[in-house]
Amino acid sequence: MKTIAEVMSRDVTSVSPDDTIRQAAEMMDDLDVGALPVTEGNRLIGMITDRDITIRATAAGLGPEETLVTEVMTEDICHCYEDQRVDEVMQDMRDIQIRRVPVVSRDQHTLIGIVSLADLADPDAGTDPGETAGTLRDISSPGGMGQSSPRP
Repeated sequence: MKTIAEVMSRDVTSVSPDDTIRQAAEMMDDLDVGALPVTEGNRLIGMITDRDITIRATAAGLGPEETLVTEVMTEDICHCYEDQRVDEVMQDMRDIQIRRVPVVSRDQHTLIGIVSLADLADPDAGTDPGETAGTLRDISSPGGMGQSSPRP
């Protein structure tokens, strides 16, 4: 079984906790993504999603220019390491119903990449198409724990 290092995307953009949610939303729009890792320096401290901006900020009446990423981001997030096996990370994704997982270094907890369900569905990932389809089904089914569950 392949490791995450063999399938992850190393070209990952992150935001700072001191950026505004407008800046984060603009980056998401430019990159056509729904989530961005939040880093201090290169150290991963959380994730912000389009849903965080919509539900936590907009629904609470927080303005995009004065609300900082740190106010609405999710801090305790699932992450993985580049030497983990793909099947292990896919199981974590199923268990907590998430489509992308930041990849961090074991020593410094610095962001080194991101792995998405699309990365795992790639034929070169070496995953069983049936297992990948099952992972997508499990991630998409209602009633999961969501993004806020940390990886032990």
